[in-house]
Amino acid sequence: MAAVRARALEIQHPILHPVELQAEEGLTPDGAAILAVLLNPSLRAARDQRDLAEAQAQAAGILPNPVLNFDMEVPTGGDREGKVNAYGLGLSWDVASLISHAARVAEGRSRVDAVDMDIAWREWQVAQGAKAAVYELEGLQQQVALFQQLDQRLSRLRSHVDQAVAEGSMTALDANAVRGAEANAHERMLKLEKQAARERLTLLSLMGLPPDTPIRLSEDIDLPVEIELGDSSLHEELEQRWLDLVALRRGYESQEEAVHAAVLEQFPRVSLGPTLNRDTDNVRTTGFGLNIELPIFDRNQGKIAIERATRQQLYDEYLSRIAEARSDVEKIKSGIHFLNEQIAAARETEAQLGSLVREQTKALEQGRTTALACSATWSEFFDTQAGIVGFQGELARAIVALELATGYYSIPGLAGTSTAPSTAGENP
Repeated sequence: MAAVRARALEIQHPILHPVELQAEEGLTPDGAAILAVLLNPSLRAARDQRDLAEAQAQAAGILPNPVLNFDMEVPTGGDREGKVNAYGLGLSWDVASLISHAARVAEGRSRVDAVDMDIAWREWQVAQGAKAAVYELEGLQQQVALFQQLDQRLSRLRSHVDQAVAEGSMTALDANAVRGAEANAHERMLKLEKQAARERLTLLSLMGLPPDTPIRLSEDIDLPVEIELGDSSLHEELEQRWLDLVALRRGYESQEEAVHAAVLEQFPRVSLGPTLNRDTDNVRTTGFGLNIELPIFDRNQGKIAIERATRQQLYDEYLSRIAEARSDVEKIKSGIHFLNEQIAAARETEAQLGSLVREQTKALEQGRTTALACSATWSEFFDTQAGIVGFQGELARAIVALELATGYYSIPGLAGTSTAPSTAGENP
């Protein structure tokens, strides 16, 4: 853990910031994001792609070796008097490799940059997934706490009704109604606990930790009640911030160099170098060798067509992803707007039900209402509170999704209000 803390303080990423991990204070959304980037196994495998791209870039910059040719001829028949063994020695090198060398090197470096941005994009996705999982788990834990309170209230109410039935002031119908409400609340609580356990496993998986690792969320995590996005345009320079688009642009640049190299390689291959020969009469000659490939049939037209088609595909994909990114931003902004309205409406209902719960609780103590009506109102009140917490969790995850879609570590101009988890204990 000490090594992980040190790496979290030194992390270098186009978007993510270094974070000081403090396990004793609980897990924060930002802390989970950094742990996921550092420990997620799939990201470690993705980073191996960079080593491959670096190796390919290095290979692209290596020039071909010169070729040494040697042949010998031994007189074996006829008049061999005074004859010697003939030989030929030549050294040649493919000078045509120099023509496309610069383009190949540039292609390799652009490919490395594209892989770097692609890895950073995957890291950003995993980090935001872990961050969203923390908010999801926090919301589920708050909902579990609410239904635990409801379960305790209905349990006390059932005891009160059982005693009243024994005294004859209430009927068995009242007792059955309260038991049914208590069973429903307990069932809801168990379902939420199951969802929380599943989300905990998801979070551990994203952070690359074993399933039995204990985690405790920070007590300072607040779920938002309302979010105002401000007037700043989130579309400005989106192509520069969205790492996936940056990776595609680097890939296009690499493919542009590949097309350039393919065009240069259509020129004839030329090999040249010195030669040294001796014939059987012991006459030595020194000369110069030149080999030229005649581009009659293969003028590299097939490779050029393939590289150009690939470049066009990358360009069209880039334009498509830009439109998709802008559409995603607008969808998330619209979702945030409706979540604000849903939370506001649910809070009004919560306030009305809170007053009704207080009135019916007094009425039940005074014998002016039935246990059935009281348990139904309590259940509806806690259902509403759980619904509000669910909306708050969705709103928090929507902000995380907006950060992912816009490439911002934190959305500029963002303003809002939030409530601490203690809301669950403020019931009437």
